[in-house]
Amino acid sequence: MYIPDKYREADREEIFEFVRAHAFGLLISAPGTDSGQTPLATHLPLDILKRPDGSWVLEGHLARANPQSKAIADGTSVLCVFSGPHAYVSSSWYQEEEVPTWNYMAVHLSGRYYRQSEDELRESLRRLVDHYEKDSDQPVSLDGFSKPVMRQIRGILGFTIEIDTVDAAYKLSQGREADHDRIHKELDKRNGLSAEVSKQMRRNNSR
Repeated sequence: MYIPDKYREADREEIFEFVRAHAFGLLISAPGTDSGQTPLATHLPLDILKRPDGSWVLEGHLARANPQSKAIADGTSVLCVFSGPHAYVSSSWYQEEEVPTWNYMAVHLSGRYYRQSEDELRESLRRLVDHYEKDSDQPVSLDGFSKPVMRQIRGILGFTIEIDTVDAAYKLSQGREADHDRIHKELDKRNGLSAEVSKQMRRNNSR
């Protein structure tokens, strides 16, 4: 990912918190450059974990029927993409003439893919379910499912990605500080993702 220096986020703790908050990512794997085949990609939830040795990994699972799960061998290099809020920024909000642009937040994590054992997959699923059920009025748990329901796990393959490279772009009108008041006003009027970008701009400026 091309990232001008002024938009590059280098704080890994901040980046990994971003990944936790925008965990529905894109897993991309590519065949050899001479194969003529199209890269494969799957949208899926990815959990980021810190190991006792201080290294970071991603965990997830793919359907066995998914061609991507059959195409990735252990040790394969893969890319995971996480997207945050984004919004169009009109140059009419600037004090001086300029072209319009787009504000956004995105993280690319690359690393090596390894298939999980059945026990590792169960633990990974247990963590995933417990995390997303914690705010439910009537939370379910992996331990509470019947054997027939749990047999569905046979249809998926778990994996762990050992993270090698971290790239994060927070493009939030850096260098346009004199125009921030107007940009905030216009983004807030549009609500939704635009208002979220405005919120992230304020947060970024206060760090």
